[in-house]
Order: sequence, then structure tokens, then C-alpha cells
Amino acid sequence: MYESKNKKLAPTRVFARRFLLNFILGVLILFLCLWMGMFGYHYYEKMSWIDSYENAAMILSGMGPVQELKTSGGKIFAGTYALFSGIVFIFFMTIILAPILHRFYHQFHLSKDQPKDKD
Repeated sequence: MYESKNKKLAPTRVFARRFLLNFILGVLILFLCLWMGMFGYHYYEKMSWIDSYENAAMILSGMGPVQELKTSGGKIFAGTYALFSGIVFIFFMTIILAPILHRFYHQFHLSKDQPKDKD
């Protein structure tokens, strides 16, 4: 997917396409994880879909739950979902930053006689 250090720096349009595809993939993963959280709150805590969305979004964003949890299953789910959300955040940032960091570090490997792409 990415050029090796011995190859020329990819054109800007290739970089932009890579970044856009990674961004779309990251957002899809976030929406999937949000849906999982909503389903868990709805199932374990019998919250409405709106309240489930609010709690799942707050945990996924790192803010913490909004409503007090009443059931043991809901508490176990919320703790597990919070741990999972922390990992998802790291994974999301890795997906988004991969093309940017690759392009940045690839420039260090270009030889002085090899031109950088200017388009």
C-alpha cells in the first residue's frame, strides 16, 4: 500500500487518496463501536436508544457515562466497553495518522538527488 524507502515519494493526489480512505475506514470503525455501545446499554440497562447513544458516545469519547447504572450486567458491560473504547481510540488515531507519518518519515529516506514530488 505504501512505497518503500527506495522508491520516489508518492504524488500528493496519492497521499490525499490514502488519507481519505484511512479517514473513512476510521470513521466506519467508530460508528460500528458506537453502535455496539448503544446496543449494550439498550440491552443491559434497558435504556432508550437516545440515552444509549448518549452514554455510548460519552464513553467512546473518553468523557465517561452520563446515567447511573443499575444492573450488574450493565456495570460489567460499561467497564468492558470503556476499556475497549480506549483501545479503539488508539487504533483510530493510528489509522488516521499512518499516511501522514509515512509521508513524513519517507522524506528522510530520499536521497539528495531524488526529487520530492511537487504536484
